[in-house]
Amino acid sequence: MSVERISAVTLKVANMQASVQFYRDLLGMGVIYGGEDGFFSSLRTKDGKDPILNFEQSRATAQWGRIIFYVPQVDALWRFLKEKGFQPEIPQDGSWGERYRPI
Repeated sequence: MSVERISAVTLKVANMQASVQFYRDLLGMGVIYGGEDGFFSSLRTKDGKDPILNFEQSRATAQWGRIIFYVPQVDALWRFLKEKGFQPEIPQDGSWGERYRPI
């Protein structure tokens, strides 16, 4: 027996409203449960095939974590985020053959 796919990832967030707005309004994910005023919210990419991204309202944490999203044009996403007032690191080429934007 083996794991077939990842169904969901859950992250603790200190600001549910800002988290939902970022992933929904800037990255185009759809809210499928909860929302800006919820204690627990779930989002998914528009095609509905990817794992669900859950947010649980919590205190800020200093622990480390990572989510990797695929986008067809990393440099275009970088420019988009810059235009929206974010200061993302400059995309770079990884030794494994992909272009990525470190966070």
